Amino acid sequence: MLTKYIQYLEAERRYSSLTVHNYKRDIGAFLSWCECGTSEFDLRGVETDNVREWIVFRMESGGIAPSSMNREVSSIRSFFKWLHRCGVVDRDICRGISSLKTPRRLPSFVAESRMETVVERCREVSDDFETERNSLIMLLLYGCGLRLSELISIDLGSFSSDYTSLRVLGKGNKERIVPIVVGVKTQLFCYLEIIRSQNIWKISNKALILNRSGERISRSTVYRIVTSELRRSGVEGKSSPHVLRHTFATHLLNGGADMRDIQELLGHASLQTTQIYTHNSISKLREIYSKAHPRERDE
Repeated sequence: MLTKYIQYLEAERRYSSLTVHNYKRDIGAFLSWCECGTSEFDLRGVETDNVREWIVFRMESGGIAPSSMNREVSSIRSFFKWLHRCGVVDRDICRGISSLKTPRRLPSFVAESRMETVVERCREVSDDFETERNSLIMLLLYGCGLRLSELISIDLGSFSSDYTSLRVLGKGNKERIVPIVVGVKTQLFCYLEIIRSQNIWKISNKALILNRSGERISRSTVYRIVTSELRRSGVEGKSSPHVLRHTFATHLLNGGADMRDIQELLGHASLQTTQIYTHNSISKLREIYSKAHPRERDE
C-alpha cells in the first residue's frame, strides 16, 4: 500500500520529488518498526498507541528535535488518513495524536545595510559566467522571495513577455506571479547574453539557472553559492537561500507592505505563517525606541 500511496502523491497531489522522498522514508521507517518481530503484518492491526510508542522511541533513541518528529508524524498521519479514505483501515488512528510543542524561533534575516552591500556586489558587471549567474541567483532569491526549489525550477519561459513578472511553481504545484524589479531584470539580461554568447545554453534545455555544462543547477550548488556570497559580503550567522527569502519578507514588512500582499508574494497558504515576520519588526521597533525615546536615553 505504501507504493500505491507514493504513486498517489506523485500523480494526483503532484508533490515534489524531495517531498515524496521524505514521505516514503518517514512512513517506511514507521512500518518497518511496526513489522519488527511480526510474521504476518497487517496495516489494520496498527493502533494509535503504536504511533505514540513510535514517537517515544524516536525521541529517545534518535535524539531528534520536536519539529522533525512532527514532520514524521505528519507523514504517518497523512498515510493513514488516505488508507481510511480508501477503506483499507476502518478508522483514522492518528486522529488523537497531537503535535509536539516546539520553541518558536524567529526567522533569520540579513540587515538592510548589510544587504545593500550584497546587492551592490551583484550589480558589478562581469563577462564571467559563474559571476553573473551567482549574482542572478542572489537577486532572484532576495528580490522575489523564492524558495530554493522554486529558483531551481525556473524555466526560460517562466517570465512574462516583457520580463516584468515571473510565474513561480510553489509547494503543492500552486502557481503564483511575482513582479521582477528593474535591478533583477537588468541582471537577468546580462546573464542571458552570457549563456548564449558563450554557448552554455543548449536549445534542448529550458532551464534558466545552469551549471557550466549547460544543465539545470543542483540544490547543493545553489546552497554553496549563497553561503559563499553572503560570507564575502560580511554576513555572519545563518546563511542559506531561505535566509534571503526571510530577508525579502522582513524588509517588505519594515518598509510598510501589507501582510496580505507579503503572504501572496511568498505563496503562503495561511496568513498565520506570514505573521511570524511581525516579530522581527517588533524587535526593530524596540531597537528604535531604545535609541530614540527621551526616557530611554536618560536611563
